[in-house]
Amino acid sequence: MNTKVLRNLSYGVYVVSSMDGERPTGCTANSIMQITSSPPTLAASINHDNYTNSCIKKTGMFSVSILCEDVNPGVIGHFGFQSGKDVNKYDDTPYEMRSGVPVVKSAGSYLVCKVVDSMETSSHTVFLGEIIDADILENGTPMTYAYYHNVIKGKSPKNAPTYIPEEEKKMSGEKAIWKCTVCGYEYDENKEDVAFEDLPEDWKCPVCLQPKTKFEKV
Repeated sequence: MNTKVLRNLSYGVYVVSSMDGERPTGCTANSIMQITSSPPTLAASINHDNYTNSCIKKTGMFSVSILCEDVNPGVIGHFGFQSGKDVNKYDDTPYEMRSGVPVVKSAGSYLVCKVVDSMETSSHTVFLGEIIDADILENGTPMTYAYYHNVIKGKSPKNAPTYIPEEEKKMSGEKAIWKCTVCGYEYDENKEDVAFEDLPEDWKCPVCLQPKTKFEKV
């Protein structure tokens, strides 16, 4: 079975957030869909391993920040490849509190939901949320998951419902592929004009903003 066909389904790129006591936290998500229009409800699929999952269960509230194509890719990496248990993700991310939960300030729009039901799968919780607040923050084209993969060349976090283990790529010639050990982004010297080792020392991963020291040769 070719599971890559699942990527032909329509997905967006979002930051789903909740509160951890007095501390805001969140994670990157792509599986969000509207369920009903009256009352307006949506479903959000969050991995059991995401710290945000337990925070949503405790508070019964979550927000969905809808990211646009022009968002800094570091936002996606920041929320997607670190655990809120270990990192205060909102310390370096401007946000606003809307109806008691955080919303990424650079998002194009947002929704705030009250959990009304949930369903457990082997790896994810599907939260059914009634929308109690929503607004457009700025004009912009909502980012699709296809845009994230094909244009930004981003990778799927292992906790994402759409994660597919990437096949090992072969090196061609003397050039190499360098892989970020945090998010999986690959710098392919066969496609770039500059060898990885010749990049400036302050160069960072375009997806998760980690330094060169976090890369290893494939």
